[in-house]
Amino acid sequence: MNELSAFDITAKWPAQHPDRIQLYSLPTPNGVKASIMLEETGLPYEAHKVSFETGDQMSPAFLSLNPNNKIPAILDPNGPGGKPLPLFESGAILIYLAEKSGKFLPQDPAGRYQAIQWLMFQMGGIGPMFGQLGFFHKFAGREYEDKRPRDRYVAESKRLLGVLESQLSRHQWLAGEEYSIADIATFPWVNNLVGFYDAGELVGFKDFPRVQAALEVFRARPAVAAGLKIPG
Repeated sequence: MNELSAFDITAKWPAQHPDRIQLYSLPTPNGVKASIMLEETGLPYEAHKVSFETGDQMSPAFLSLNPNNKIPAILDPNGPGGKPLPLFESGAILIYLAEKSGKFLPQDPAGRYQAIQWLMFQMGGIGPMFGQLGFFHKFAGREYEDKRPRDRYVAESKRLLGVLESQLSRHQWLAGEEYSIADIATFPWVNNLVGFYDAGELVGFKDFPRVQAALEVFRARPAVAAGLKIPG
């Protein structure tokens, strides 16, 4: 085990279990990617809540780990070469945890890149577009009289759901027949779209039955049910 006290973030969020992966996060669609993955893999970890309400993400302690002031971030005391590894960006964290655990990322090169391809699809499309729709539908943007911005993101969200629907018509999961980091990245955003954002009717979610079915299977996984609530 390696000493974590050299990392400034541990002064604000002390590690009670310094031998475990330290997770700094919040139950947002991006945040729960990491907690679900940790629950799925069974890797020992300790969760720390980064409160947006108190501006924790802008604190010098958090910025010392992630200068981009976004959650999630992790600090693994037993990283490559036995040295501590600080890491931010949810996609990078998913790939790292998959390689560390040997789970949820195919070992064969072709399958591996299929999963990474769909992971990048989520990061470049699903997340940003669904997030903008949420802003214009649920948050301050809903007060704008001009609905063209909202409608733009509604249309793009529908298109992206159609891409998922098409892929799931041919495969059980996004990267093929096996559950992978692509699903762990994507379905929290779908869940948030129809749940927290309450945009299911707006995007015609009923028109995407395969996405609906896959979301239900995803939600039913015990690790997902747990991870969606972490950190509490």
